[in-house]
This record gives sequence, C-alpha cells and structure tokens, in this order.
Amino acid sequence: MAIAAPYRSLRGISAVVALLAIGAVGCSEVSDAVDGAKDGAKKVARQRSVYSLDIGDCYNPNSKGEGTAYTVEIVPCAEAHAGQVAGEFSITEEKAYPGDDAISAIADKRCPVEAGKFAPDTWALPKGVAIFYYTPTKESWATGDRAVSCTYTKESGTFTGELNPDAKSLKAEQTTFLKGSNGVYEALWTTQPEKDTVEEDLPGYKAQAKAVAAALDAHVKGLDGIEGAEVGKLRAQLKKTAAHWTKAAQAADADAFYIAYDSAFTGIDPNKTVAARKELGLATTVPADDAEVWAS
Repeated sequence: MAIAAPYRSLRGISAVVALLAIGAVGCSEVSDAVDGAKDGAKKVARQRSVYSLDIGDCYNPNSKGEGTAYTVEIVPCAEAHAGQVAGEFSITEEKAYPGDDAISAIADKRCPVEAGKFAPDTWALPKGVAIFYYTPTKESWATGDRAVSCTYTKESGTFTGELNPDAKSLKAEQTTFLKGSNGVYEALWTTQPEKDTVEEDLPGYKAQAKAVAAALDAHVKGLDGIEGAEVGKLRAQLKKTAAHWTKAAQAADADAFYIAYDSAFTGIDPNKTVAARKELGLATTVPADDAEVWAS
C-alpha cells in the first residue's frame, strides 16, 4: 500500500545471541547492547502488514516520507506512538486502477469524513497531528486490494494515549455541534477548486459556495435545539453568514463573488466559535493550521 515506508526484511532476534558471544566488552556495555537487542526483538514481534490494519490501532511507521509501505509497528496506545488508525473505506467506484493522483484525491475527500467519525472534536487532537492514509498501489490493486486506511499521524515526534477517549461519552448537544461544525469545514475544503483565482473558475467557486451554504444551513438547524447564550449568538451569526455564501453561489461575475465572499469567509472564522465551544464544554484552542488560514 502506498504511504511512507519502504520494505524492510524482518530480522533482529539473532542479534541477541551475537551480542552475548562478545566477551571483550564491559558489563554495562553488554547490558546496554542486550537491552537494545531486546527492544529490537520486541519491534520485530510487533510488525503487522498494512493490509491488516484495524480502526483504533496505534502504530509507528517503519520509515518517514511518502512511498510504499508493507508493514508498521503496532504498539499499545498507552506507549508513545506516531499515529492511530482513525477510519477505513473501500474504493468501489473504480474498476480499473485510476492512477496515484486519482486515488489520493479520493482519500483526500473521504478520509476527513471517516476520521471525523472516530475523533469528532479535531480541536482536541495533539498538536502536529494530521490526516495521512494508506492506499492501494497499482500492484496491490491488481490482486484485489481496494482498501484505504485513514490515520491521524504526527509528521515528527510521538504522542501517547488514544485520540478519541471521550468520543463515546459526548453529550447529544456536543455531538450535534461537532457534526454541524465539521460539516461546514468539510464542505469548504473538499470542494476547493484547483484554480487559484475566481476568474479562472467562477463555476467551481460558486459550487463551493453553494456547498458551504447548505452545510451552514444544516449546522444552524442543528443549533436550534441547543440552549445557551453563546450558542444562540453563534447561531444568529452563522445564519447571516449562510446568506453571504448563498449570494456568492449566485454571483453573476467574479466581482460580485468577491464582494459576497469576503463576509462569507470571515463569518466561518473558527475563532468566532470559541465562546460557544466553551459553553458546551468542548476544546477551545483553535488548531494552528486553521488559525493560520484565517489570520492571513
């Protein structure tokens, strides 16, 4: 499967015997060497094929960077690890292998949705954790592989614990808020046109605006059933924001789109949701990537 770990043969147990046979080193050096060999042996024993990953598995990739992976090290979630499997799905809409870019595009669109089911409050994720995925290669596709494993993984460093310890204990109003809020940002990013400017693809940007407006309408409807002064303020603000996105979706030209878009984009600034989140008992620190987008 494609992601980030070249194939490595699984060897290492025999290193323990070799180290014990060395008699010309100090006791502490031998002890350290044996401990290191035992750690290596443990890592070997924890290797699992990427084709058998399950949702909830905590793991360490065997190398960094994009490429082809065959195995990862599965570890207890209480130990330090680089990632956790957060979702999975099968690619059923393609019969022939569609190519690496097309596979990535499918994963880019669907993995945030699947991962959101696993850890609904992305604001509560450890700093530096982002969505990565394991996808079929051209070779594995030929053998019937259609599975995509979506993960939350740190590009550098590790974290401890599961990423969704409180997911099952969320209150109904918290779940409703997160579902609506996540839907808005999913609509924004999964429909982002490839062209950099509105002039190059007005229909594409209008389609994006229409999708965000619909997601906001659904979010506002969900907030109707949640009590709280701050939630009420947010509901009113998002209702106005949805109207701006609708205007952008109906814009006759690029100039009209820009006029509506300015207020529309500002209206979904994550910072505007902090007070309501606090009232609902949810995480209140805006993720760094989101903060950067709305600060620019």
